[in-house]
Amino acid sequence: MSDESFSFSADQFSGTARVFPLPNLVMFPHVMQPLHIFEPRYRAMLEEALEDDRLIAMGILAPGWEKSEGRPTLRSTACLCRVATYQQTEKNTYNVLMLGVRRLKLVKELPPKKLFRVVESEILEDVQPGDLGEEDVNDLQQQLLTAFKRSLPKLPDAFEQLDQLLGTQITLGMLTDIVAYTVNLDLESKVRLLAECDVVRRAELLLEAIDGRPAGGGLRPFPPRFSVN
Repeated sequence: MSDESFSFSADQFSGTARVFPLPNLVMFPHVMQPLHIFEPRYRAMLEEALEDDRLIAMGILAPGWEKSEGRPTLRSTACLCRVATYQQTEKNTYNVLMLGVRRLKLVKELPPKKLFRVVESEILEDVQPGDLGEEDVNDLQQQLLTAFKRSLPKLPDAFEQLDQLLGTQITLGMLTDIVAYTVNLDLESKVRLLAECDVVRRAELLLEAIDGRPAGGGLRPFPPRFSVN
């Protein structure tokens, strides 16, 4: 896997997003998610992405999508993802590994000229209050890490791996996204966390969400299981 598969800058995004809508998976920047793509419309979407910028937005269907026909309403925030790796199967389906790169605001859906949905979109960058010092950030990271550890089942070497993760000096925004994706929170909590660009507020919301449920409440399997379309 090349470094190019993981690199991304905002100027690589045209503003027009191919959207892969899912009912119950909330993708976050800085994490990876396997997908098994087999429907013709999503195979077409992937193939176009591979020929172009390798970017696909993983969107979330709005409540009531089960009763909708045609194109169910999408929630306004999505996660822009890069195709990190892919493998075509003998049945012409694809196993894909997606890397979240940015939050995305879905602005206006374009007319249905393709098999898949396309939406005019804007990248949402993380913001951090200017009066927040390095000591405050470190304290918030430690609070979040402590709460995260409390929520973990007893997995071999899990705490050591988390300490190593923090040892790489990742940002507070990256840490909140990794924890938000990993912890088994309800869908609406994850949607709210994805929509929050203020990293301090996102960390506070995440701490509230973790502490508001019993310890050991669950963790995403690693590596994550394939999500099918």
